[in-house]
Amino acid sequence: MSTLKLKDGTEIFYKDQGEGPVLMFHHGWPLSSDDWDAQVIFFLQKGYRVIAHDRRGHGRSSQNIYNHTIEQYASDAAELVEFLDLKDVVHIGHSTGGGEVIRYVNKYSNGRAKKAVLISAVPPVMVKSESNPDGVPMEVFDNIRDQTLNNRNQFYLDLTVPFYGYNREGADVKEGIQKNWWRQGLMGGIVAHYDGIKAFSETDFTEDLKAVDIPVLVLHGEDDQIVPIENSAIKSAKLLKNGKLITYPGFPHGMPTTEHATINKDLLEFIQA
Repeated sequence: MSTLKLKDGTEIFYKDQGEGPVLMFHHGWPLSSDDWDAQVIFFLQKGYRVIAHDRRGHGRSSQNIYNHTIEQYASDAAELVEFLDLKDVVHIGHSTGGGEVIRYVNKYSNGRAKKAVLISAVPPVMVKSESNPDGVPMEVFDNIRDQTLNNRNQFYLDLTVPFYGYNREGADVKEGIQKNWWRQGLMGGIVAHYDGIKAFSETDFTEDLKAVDIPVLVLHGEDDQIVPIENSAIKSAKLLKNGKLITYPGFPHGMPTTEHATINKDLLEFIQA
């Protein structure tokens, strides 16, 4: 196992595999770097160096109960990048990881980031408010908090159904994918997961999106039941200076897993461009 002890003592687990141009993957809530397996092996076989880490409190990283904010997550990513002395990195984030990526690139990259990709990502801001009237009502996130606190084991299993679009007619339901999501979720700490809900739902990334000038690819499924496309990718693409948007009819939130052949192809094309 490779781990880095951060400045505050938190130990971050990471995978550093392969040689070549560098890609760094940032996972979603409440998962781990294992959620990128379909991308990791694909890009290793294409001749890339692939970095993927478990966010603090998630996966195999230490279950620190403090500082579960997007700002801290981005700072942690920066410490890992600098420790490994990575340069010209393409940062790829899914869901919450997309928020981590855009905040990192804007505030912490110090010229080390070459491109960024936001997949099924939470920016600009998820929660409904006066300034974001078509956002997701706070009651939805309060329910996620309640279920995480009081019913985590079952809730994490149930959440895989809309996450992968398994409640849609004709869906190819794969129990192994559901169990792997559940496994990753329960590896992490409940405090990190509980506090992380506020981080992914209430953080406003509008200014980050406006400020970033490197190329950014935005990928989103049009049938995303977790992060609705109209309140996320559509808005993010309009805010970016150098953004490209690709949407996929019928694809779910977890499309990097269920639709990895399509996603990997579009990632490769963007990275090589």
